[in-house]
Amino acid sequence: MLTKPLNKYFDHTLLKPAATTEDIKKLCAEAKEYDFYSVCVNGCYVETACAELADTDVKVAAVIGFPLGGMSMDAKIDETCDVCEKGASEVDMVLNIGALKEGRFDYVQDEIACCVAAADEYDAIVKVILETCCLTDSEIAKACELAVAAGAEFVKTSTGFGGSGATARHVALMRASVGNLASVKASGGIRDLDTCLEMIEAGADRIGASASVAIMQEYKKSARPQ
Repeated sequence: MLTKPLNKYFDHTLLKPAATTEDIKKLCAEAKEYDFYSVCVNGCYVETACAELADTDVKVAAVIGFPLGGMSMDAKIDETCDVCEKGASEVDMVLNIGALKEGRFDYVQDEIACCVAAADEYDAIVKVILETCCLTDSEIAKACELAVAAGAEFVKTSTGFGGSGATARHVALMRASVGNLASVKASGGIRDLDTCLEMIEAGADRIGASASVAIMQEYKKSARPQ
């Protein structure tokens, strides 16, 4: 089931509006202790996270257009440049959900492509957050198609701030939609080992979670292969 050590699936995440600098430093300390793949933070904490993780291979991801996705394309492009200039090597962007739902597919693809181009200038990658709880299956498949066509490296289920988070069914649909052309990140509501492994079994290449430490502790205590 696992194609790499479990810890390397995790984007260890803290995006709560009340998060403080000390909270981010704690997040980074946990990421170092467990050697997670990355931390995922709001843009204002990118520099803090980069400083805390400077002596490690833990990457820093930043969210843009978060959590609603409804800001202008120019704002998302500027935000992408800002977080990448400050050291983020991964960008998790929320697509324009309303534009997708009303069939403005050229706009959606162009917005993603512009953010990808901006990130490329810094050798950073883009994950496109779909907010699957707001979409039909056909809209999820279409969003995946547009993200791949725009050059995004990942499609991602959820912000964690929508009506619900990741489901294995949606992860499997996204995996089938992108094939081998992009990776899939499951995020939102993944708080225990069984749910985490269910997402990986469904096709997730990366897990976004604030409960990463608890999941790893559960994993180490379990009888599952290490």
